[in-house]
Amino acid sequence: MRIGILGPLQVAGAAVGGARVRGLLVRLALDPGRVVTTDRLIDDLWPGEPPEHPMAALQSLVSRARREAPGLISSHPNGYLLDVPADEVDAWAFERLARAGDAHAALALWRGPALAGVDLPFAEAPAARLEELRLAALATRIAADLAAGGNVIGGGIAGGEVVGGDVVAELEELVAEHRLREPFHALLMRAMVANGRRGEALEVFERIRAELADELGVDPGAELREAHLAALRDEEPAPRTNLPARLTSFVGRNDDVSRIRTLTGARLITLVGPGGAGKTRLAVEAAATLRVPDGVWLVELAPAAGVRAALEAVLKTSDLVKALRGTSPVIVLDNCEHLIDEAARVAQWLLGEVAGLRIIATSREPLNIPGESLHPVLPLPEEPAVELLRDRAAAARPDLVLAPAEAARICRELDGIPLAIELAAARLRTMSVSMLVEQLGDRLAFRGSRTSEPRHRTLRAVIDWSWNLLSEEERELLRGLSVFSGGATAEAIARICGGDLELLSSLVDKSLIAVSGDRYTMLETIRQYVTGDFPEVRQAHARYYAELAEAAEPHLRTGEQVKWLAVLDAEQGNLDAALRHSDDPLRVILPRLWPWMMRGRRHEIAAHATAVLRRVGDVAPEGRELAHGLCMMAAMGAEPTRAVLESDHPAALHSWAMVVALGPPRDVVAITEAGAARLRDHPDTWTRSTALLVAGIVRFEYGAVAGAESLLEPALDGLRRTGDRWGQWTAYFWLSLAAENRGDFARALVLAKEPEPIAAELAALGAPLGPMMFLLRLGQLMMRSGDHAGAATALERAWQAALRSEDPLTIARVTHARAELARRSGDRGEAARLLRSALAMNIDAPPQFRAFMNVELARVAEPAEPLRRALELMVTCEDRTARATVLEGVAEHREPLTAAELLGAARLLRGITESADPFVVALAGRCRAALGEERYEEALVRGASMPNPERYALSPLSSP
Repeated sequence: MRIGILGPLQVAGAAVGGARVRGLLVRLALDPGRVVTTDRLIDDLWPGEPPEHPMAALQSLVSRARREAPGLISSHPNGYLLDVPADEVDAWAFERLARAGDAHAALALWRGPALAGVDLPFAEAPAARLEELRLAALATRIAADLAAGGNVIGGGIAGGEVVGGDVVAELEELVAEHRLREPFHALLMRAMVANGRRGEALEVFERIRAELADELGVDPGAELREAHLAALRDEEPAPRTNLPARLTSFVGRNDDVSRIRTLTGARLITLVGPGGAGKTRLAVEAAATLRVPDGVWLVELAPAAGVRAALEAVLKTSDLVKALRGTSPVIVLDNCEHLIDEAARVAQWLLGEVAGLRIIATSREPLNIPGESLHPVLPLPEEPAVELLRDRAAAARPDLVLAPAEAARICRELDGIPLAIELAAARLRTMSVSMLVEQLGDRLAFRGSRTSEPRHRTLRAVIDWSWNLLSEEERELLRGLSVFSGGATAEAIARICGGDLELLSSLVDKSLIAVSGDRYTMLETIRQYVTGDFPEVRQAHARYYAELAEAAEPHLRTGEQVKWLAVLDAEQGNLDAALRHSDDPLRVILPRLWPWMMRGRRHEIAAHATAVLRRVGDVAPEGRELAHGLCMMAAMGAEPTRAVLESDHPAALHSWAMVVALGPPRDVVAITEAGAARLRDHPDTWTRSTALLVAGIVRFEYGAVAGAESLLEPALDGLRRTGDRWGQWTAYFWLSLAAENRGDFARALVLAKEPEPIAAELAALGAPLGPMMFLLRLGQLMMRSGDHAGAATALERAWQAALRSEDPLTIARVTHARAELARRSGDRGEAARLLRSALAMNIDAPPQFRAFMNVELARVAEPAEPLRRALELMVTCEDRTARATVLEGVAEHREPLTAAELLGAARLLRGITESADPFVVALAGRCRAALGEERYEEALVRGASMPNPERYALSPLSSP
């Protein structure tokens, strides 16, 4: 073990000192390999009393921990993680071994109380949970030792073996320590009976019965009562069962077993789920935990011709009712689906005749009789699925190293189906992980062990079993459902496939599709089985979803925008599939461009546009000129076509704004102003307002900066009337920039905060770019006004939104802001690291942003090279405010005369006579003090008259 927390913290090869450092390592060890956010770490390590600069304090603590325990802690833009496999942390290894039933090995890992020496509130719950698991494992181990007839017992807190020790004495110590823990009392009674001390065993029962009644007001549970009966009979009854012994560990279904055990009032529990989900194994494991004096009997129906005959064969009787009446057994009826009608009749008959009988059934569809309780057996979630894959892969090839990302991908591709995972793991015996990944598309041919039942030999055989039980109408509908991606509504299925609700319900009952909310979904494994060439269905699917996207577009310009964005989000998979398969892809892509832009998915737009152009060619088909022109802009950076410039379509207006932001065409101001003038009298309020918005953005970036607000304010007013949330936050964002440009920070902050409710609405829908820009703007203004704590909170939320956008440029923007905050908080090293990571990203970033990052890097590292790169990027840039920002940043590193000249040039570019920015005011004050008032003013005038101040700043003559 590299990390030990089952006792005082232990790090292999390192001596860790300091309570806070130990607390940090223990906190990360509770989630090995997973990122723990900075906010979570600060809250956990400084509960109720965070330091004045929590981010800086945490970074300092991490640095110390890295020095004392090198190579363990990795940074992540969102926080930190313990970079070791989970199995190298003793607590995680303990849980895995305990779940696998190896209590001896699990307990051997304990060295003392869990999380010992960490006196922080976060440690209380996990320590208590681990102690509870230890006691449960201890009971399991003692029970196994008793069953084996030995007296080896480990009862100390370290869990070590006491070879030849006295089981009874050990249990007496445990009972004294845990007075009301029934399993230990039951084990003590059985151990006493086994040692011929029946009378003392009965005394133990009377004592615990009295204490339970006095202190808790309850009677002894089933385990204690059974031990009492055994003591009265002076025997340990052998279990009556034909359940098979476990051959492999049982992984990922403990919660299912617990739920089945809680259904004590149900006399018929049916485990339903798709083939290969593990229904039989779960039923056997759940039944094995039941203590039933009258027996637990497994009746396998897969090879049987009849249910009643199979029951009679297992129970060795020709009169089932006579044999069972007066007893209380549990019968596991396995694989009922191919005899579903008879299974239902026989189960109902026997339950009605035998009052004590309980049945656990497994089936791919319910028995549908009175009193039935259903327990869905679903595919495994990712974490237990990965655990199963690792376990089975280790058995097939012990030397194999399976990376977490690879394991997770394999399990996702296999839908989390346990049988599929086991078959895949078996293949790792003869091939590499990369080869297995390549073969996942042919998963239906994966083959199991020689002794598997024929229907479980391959995944294809598993699904064949279900397919052969379907009617022709059900098969036709199932084939049609394979064209959907991400599920579909009943209405869409009816329109495209023609299936009615009865057929859909039948497929749900037979576990071939599932229903979640108002959507019907299909596992990818089943889709592979039924997928074929269905051109008519695919084109019907493409037309339906093209119509849906077109129907949504007008609503996206109104107060219903949020509602319709949710509709498009739910149908994203189908909309993508429609785009891939449609005979008219330009029709499908046009109404999708604007929703993509709202989410900042520039790379997604470019990828889809490239794919569409590959199919339709470089010449626009008649009637599709606008969509074609927009695709050319998105995929190839082409100049806007006449169809784009003269269009009032939302996608055209917003595409124009995007092109301007990324790389403006020639005469951008004139073209945009002309477009706004053309649409000034447009009858649609949204179109008029959006044209003003785009023109205001262009004027701010490339024209007369001071005049931008005269366009942005009426744009905001119009967009408020339409209800367009996205347009409103955009207008607020640029109005805030305009206020900041003239030095009105108070007004800029008010405008930045104004759209918070709008941003929250959009964030809830997974539209992260708007919220991210709002939060980024808020964080920047807060940090520049000295509110570092508020800035850190805003930027953390912006970071989460950026990650959801999956847009590298968006992520880089937030990284840049976090670097500025780190510098302002005093951590220059962290600032430099963040900036270099952002600059290293392979992104198509605007030159303005790349220049800003280099200016910031110059403040925390050797400045010469970053400043040179920033100035070179601005030499041909037409963005006046960006040029001013860079010149002010460069002036910080120049001697007073050159600095004053650059400040004069920046003032002209901003269209202001005096800046209220505290940084610029302080720099100007230093220059004035060094030069005197007259020379300072002369330098300002010279700078304002320079045709290209960037080239001047690059000149060696301007260097100090």
